[in-house]
Amino acid sequence: WTGLGAGLLAALVLTWATSAWLSRRVKAIAALAARYRQGDFTRPATDLGRDELGIVARVLDETTRDLGARLTDVARERAHMDAVLQGIAEGAVLVDRGGRLVISNTAIRAMLRLPDDPEGRHFIEVVRHPEVAAQLTAALTGVRPVPADVQLDHGSRRAFIARAVPVDADRGGGAVLVLHDVTELRQADQARRDFVANVSHELRTPLTAIRGYVEALLDSPLDRDQTQKFLAIVARHAARMERLVTDLLRLARLDARQETLDQTLCQTQPLLAAVVAEMDNAVEARDLRVTTRVNPDAEVVFGDPAKLHDVFRNLLENAINYSPQGGEIEMAAIRDGNVVDVSVSDSGPGIPEGELNRIFERFYRVDRSRTRDPGGTGLGLSIVRHLVELHGGRVWALNRKGGGAVVHVRLPDSAPPSASTT
Repeated sequence: WTGLGAGLLAALVLTWATSAWLSRRVKAIAALAARYRQGDFTRPATDLGRDELGIVARVLDETTRDLGARLTDVARERAHMDAVLQGIAEGAVLVDRGGRLVISNTAIRAMLRLPDDPEGRHFIEVVRHPEVAAQLTAALTGVRPVPADVQLDHGSRRAFIARAVPVDADRGGGAVLVLHDVTELRQADQARRDFVANVSHELRTPLTAIRGYVEALLDSPLDRDQTQKFLAIVARHAARMERLVTDLLRLARLDARQETLDQTLCQTQPLLAAVVAEMDNAVEARDLRVTTRVNPDAEVVFGDPAKLHDVFRNLLENAINYSPQGGEIEMAAIRDGNVVDVSVSDSGPGIPEGELNRIFERFYRVDRSRTRDPGGTGLGLSIVRHLVELHGGRVWALNRKGGGAVVHVRLPDSAPPSASTT
């Protein structure tokens, strides 16, 4: 019995030791599984043993760590994609096959006025624009709808194109919608059409006149005086077309930044006096009184003399065109800090308040019924604005309290420290 008891005791001890060892192994594997469940795939498991249980645990560990590496790659790629998505100017949103928002970028949340956290909500709840909702509805059925024009009001009307496409349509994976802001493109296209229409209009009048007088000269014999009169009219209209083409070409160069500056310190008084002398005939024809006034501290401006001459000549010509017979025009220069303010004021009818910011647009003219036909190309003030901005200056118009309008040009009084002439 003694031997039998010793054997039983040894068996019990061995069983207990084996059970404890297996328990530790199982607990280690359970801890490993718990770590995986919490998303920790970084540390390799240790002490898994070399028996069948250890082999199974080791395979599980390696497989899970491989899966963790793949998940890390996916998370990294998603973070990159999200960064790109949030950084693009276009609005983008992804909805699942049930119509719930999965991803939306900052741009589309601003465009559609979505809540800050729209993910998980059905697009019908948060998208208030029928055209956009219709695009998503169609795409979720597997149809690629025709892009739609959408008008959204963000303080000012802006134009968008909405495009929705199915995602993995065979398995009903959802849809992606992209909103492109095409406001500037539409405005540029409208400006192009307006430009063509304006140029056509400006050319039609002189061309019609030239054609009429040339046909009159061809159809019937005229005496010398009448012939000279008709030819003078033809020459005047031809000169008007030449001025228009010249101004158009200059604006094209200014737009393309092909005009360079030969800057130096310019004496303000002689610069204005030369402009007045050049326009003397036009001043006398309308019996106008033009005065110049330059403050002692505003005697010098920094700029290209030839181009500044063009600026002030255009402004004086504009003032002459809009001043009444016998009116007064003043060209004045004063200092304001480190800039010189040169103003040209007239005694004309002034400018409607709503049009003060538009007079520097191409071909824009104040209501013709307020004054005589100015006879210019409609491009002079636009050229003025471009030339002043080329100098780093600013130009704007105001109405005078006593009547008439005044145009201000602000220019630097000296070269900046790093300035170099070109």
